[in-house]
Amino acid sequence: MKCILSRQRASPCHHPRVEDDALTFLRASTAPPRRSIVELIATGVLDADLAALAWILVEARLPLIVAGLRRGAGKTTILEALLDFLPPTTRRIDLAGETETFDWLPEAEALGWSRSGPGAPAAIPVGSAPIPVGPASTFLVAAELSEHLPIYTWGRAARTLVRAASIGYGIGATLHADRLEDVHAPLRARPVGLTDDELTYLGLILIVRADRGPNGQVRRQVVAAHYARPVGRDEHGHTQRLPPAVLAHRDVAADRLDHFEWGVMPELAIRLRRKAGDLEREQAERSAILARLASEGAIDLATVRAAIASHRSTTPADAHVH
Repeated sequence: MKCILSRQRASPCHHPRVEDDALTFLRASTAPPRRSIVELIATGVLDADLAALAWILVEARLPLIVAGLRRGAGKTTILEALLDFLPPTTRRIDLAGETETFDWLPEAEALGWSRSGPGAPAAIPVGSAPIPVGPASTFLVAAELSEHLPIYTWGRAARTLVRAASIGYGIGATLHADRLEDVHAPLRARPVGLTDDELTYLGLILIVRADRGPNGQVRRQVVAAHYARPVGRDEHGHTQRLPPAVLAHRDVAADRLDHFEWGVMPELAIRLRRKAGDLEREQAERSAILARLASEGAIDLATVRAAIASHRSTTPADAHVH
């Protein structure tokens, strides 16, 4: 969809303001059918090992970006399936696209956002206890990082979203890109204008592609998974910048994902305040759960969500630090 009106808002070109009910209709009409993570494993979109690692990372509220170049590549389907791993103690907030004001975000001004008014109270009841908006409890979701539709997030709002990850908020979004470099380039350029250091907070980045399989049907597959290593400091206070790590890459000839996450397990363990050996065992256990469900054909959302909840109830909660 082309921009048809310019206004002085988050980016140079914007759509006309759309009322809330129209935005709700647009979200519903553009949302793909929900699929469980086990159904995606069973249909070859990704494998149980990568899904299990994503389970651990999303549960800990690490940022998640799902990128694919083509429309219909399955970006939103994968994102939503992975967000089923968020614990019930997490508050999910879906950004309002071009009408987003961030009035509910306590740190908005510190992240560079100019408020339109006083911040609104931010709490949602879960049982008898509220979940406040804060880095330790909140996951922010953008339907897509682009200016293609008014429900999508771009410009200053996209910059604020990623900056929120730098202070501990979980974030999730889709993006039109076919390689890691293509994820970074539009976010680095104006009107978003993120720095290279800010881009290190993107967390888990999945690249998905759609092509025609041997039977002529569209086949959607995760072809690469990357881990953005956040900029940090060593014991002497020196800035430490490490390039993104490859967690998995699809071997096209063998039609499988080759895994390399073992190379960053010690880093992930430190970030999650866990031991590397425990993290590896947990990944293997969760992978077995997902693989078993896939082999049994237990792919419906209710069954999969129940299995996730059952495992969570038997696993001690772990602290998480970005």
